[in-house]
Amino acid sequence: MAHVHPLLDELTWRGLLHQHTDGLSDHLARGQVTAYCGFDPTAPSLHVGNLVPVMGLVHLQRAGHRPIALVGGFTGMIGDPSGKSAERSLQSLDVIEENARSIGAQLERFFDFDGPSAARMANNTDWLGPVTLLDFLRTTGKHFTVNYMLAKDSVKSRLEGGISYTEFTYMLLQAHDYAELYRRHGVTLQVGGSDQWGNMTAGLELLRRTEGAEAHVLTFPLVTTASGQKFGKSEAGAVYLDPARTSPYRFYQFWLGADDRDVGRWLRYFTFLSRAEIEALDAATAERPEAREAQRALAADMTRRVHGDDVLRTVDAISQVLFGKGDPRALSADTLLAMAAEVPFAEVDEPADTPGVDALDLVVATGLAKSRGDAKRLVEQGGVTVNGRKVAMADRVIASAEWLAGRHLLVRKGSRDWGLVRVR
Repeated sequence: MAHVHPLLDELTWRGLLHQHTDGLSDHLARGQVTAYCGFDPTAPSLHVGNLVPVMGLVHLQRAGHRPIALVGGFTGMIGDPSGKSAERSLQSLDVIEENARSIGAQLERFFDFDGPSAARMANNTDWLGPVTLLDFLRTTGKHFTVNYMLAKDSVKSRLEGGISYTEFTYMLLQAHDYAELYRRHGVTLQVGGSDQWGNMTAGLELLRRTEGAEAHVLTFPLVTTASGQKFGKSEAGAVYLDPARTSPYRFYQFWLGADDRDVGRWLRYFTFLSRAEIEALDAATAERPEAREAQRALAADMTRRVHGDDVLRTVDAISQVLFGKGDPRALSADTLLAMAAEVPFAEVDEPADTPGVDALDLVVATGLAKSRGDAKRLVEQGGVTVNGRKVAMADRVIASAEWLAGRHLLVRKGSRDWGLVRVR
């Protein structure tokens, strides 16, 4: 039986290995390999679907190899046609440059930039920008036939509806990247999603023809949910790493809401928990699904990795309170400010003629009731809680001694509807 390199074995049990070129295991065994993965800045932020190749590249670094995260500042001006059914809209240079800066900063959080396996960031604008069209055609284009390019899935899938010459040439630009990274940094492995196989093997063809080099590619699976939905989508849309686009709380809730059928796979894909730890969480899901131990472990690991420990503590505290297991009085002013972005929020003036704030006004201010009359009926029915205390009509003024940090009041209608008020 052929020897399998430990890195490939690790990726296999995690379900991260889709396919790779022959001889890759031996290539990895001969010494440190430098590998790259490209990310086009056609959006202002990475989303959670991008994390599969990111985590694959981190696994490579953890195995002692050197990763390069390539931001496609130049190729982003075209956009990869792979997996797309229609032509992309071209974006301005300023937008692409800003996207590239943002995505580069996000990628930097995942890698170690010190030591013998130090990661490197790169941007293909550095070498593609100065190249003239004539130079590109002479150095790269002449090595590919049109027949070769037409056989690629990324092109074949678009022939009926049409593909522009701009997107048709994308695979040549990606091949040029591989050759350039080989010459600059000794890169001999490219990794990416399974839909990238055609573009990636074009790079091997260019390296074979121009350098006579041994080089390889490895692909990761495209992630789908057990229900068949596209991974990384929530009710609010795509789940981004940028906290301005997807709040850390909603990021946390996305992972916490993982289907029992998906959570085991996602723990393997997106965390570095050991095989024993993940199998123990698999068993917990099967035996105690209502406890959602695996989902909590996944949500904590991902939120910590993307947003940091302090943010994790904040969103976990918010989640504990909103789902009825935490004490609102323990929340800090900063945590309550973060909560203001997740529930209906209002500000009210402190009354001059009463020792506190009328709960009826709080319910109306947060939109949990349309009028004071509606609010009164809710209170009479026992349906309103403020700062963890059920409110009665006879005792509905919330004195300042009961206010939370930062002069906040947390209002709940029934068991699931929340609002937050700050007293000015």
